[in-house]
Amino acid sequence: MTATPSALALQHPYAVCAQITREHGTTYFWGVQLLPRESRRHVHAIYALCRVADDIVDAAGATTARVEQTRDELSAFRDRFDRAVERARAGHPSEPSRPATEVSATDDREAAVLAAAAATTVELGLTTEPFDRFFGAMAMDLDTTHYATWDDLCGYMEGSAAVIGELMLPVLKPRSAAAFEPARALGLAFQLTNFLRDVGEDLDRGRVYLPQDDLARFGADPARRVADQPWREFLAFQIARNRELYAVADTGIPHLPPRSARCVATARRLYSGILDRIEAANYDVFSARARVPTWRKAATAATIFVTGAGTAQR
Repeated sequence: MTATPSALALQHPYAVCAQITREHGTTYFWGVQLLPRESRRHVHAIYALCRVADDIVDAAGATTARVEQTRDELSAFRDRFDRAVERARAGHPSEPSRPATEVSATDDREAAVLAAAAATTVELGLTTEPFDRFFGAMAMDLDTTHYATWDDLCGYMEGSAAVIGELMLPVLKPRSAAAFEPARALGLAFQLTNFLRDVGEDLDRGRVYLPQDDLARFGADPARRVADQPWREFLAFQIARNRELYAVADTGIPHLPPRSARCVATARRLYSGILDRIEAANYDVFSARARVPTWRKAATAATIFVTGAGTAQR
């Protein structure tokens, strides 16, 4: 079948999104490999859109020396996304071209991401409401550095993580509405894993994505950057909480078609493996970043693709 002009125009944007996913979200990348190509591109587009927004608020000095400038940049990016969606709905997948001398590599990358994400939004019939929550959470990073309680942290993750699970559902094509809350739980589980792994990096940005009341209860202080006994007890408690979220997420896998179930099971196994690595390092997340090696990601994806392990109700 010959590709339409619109589809041809989107080949480069989707390729850029796939590259961003491979570079920055390798766990997602390997899990998504188990989806059909047509579905895979949508995951890449949503991930890349979120990544570009995240890069804006994580840039050097974004939340210290130039908060208002960053706020304007984030708002402008959201406006460009809205305009890209309007163009996609009108059948124009990309911006009018400009002379190459006027377009930087960064501009080209962003334009590609916006074109692909807008096309995915229209093709999947997504509304703007989930994106409202996502961009709202990104804006919180500009003036919120600490979270008093677990509920407060969940309020942030509602827009930065649970909503991503919701956005993925049209790609995964669940057989039942029972997959909705588990998809949200998986988004929360993934992000909490990131927070527990990246404590040191977040401290460098002036942020602590950990419940302050839990830190006080265990007498733990991440600012010391030492895996002492209070820190180990605190982190063990958070890892147990994290695994409860993964358990909720697991209940949604049987409600997905086989290839989607394999995709989610792979990403879930790989991401939860980061928790195992943290434990193996005696809860020291300050000396080195807990990682699952690329070879293991590829091997896990291959094993689940062949055997379907982890996709059935336990």
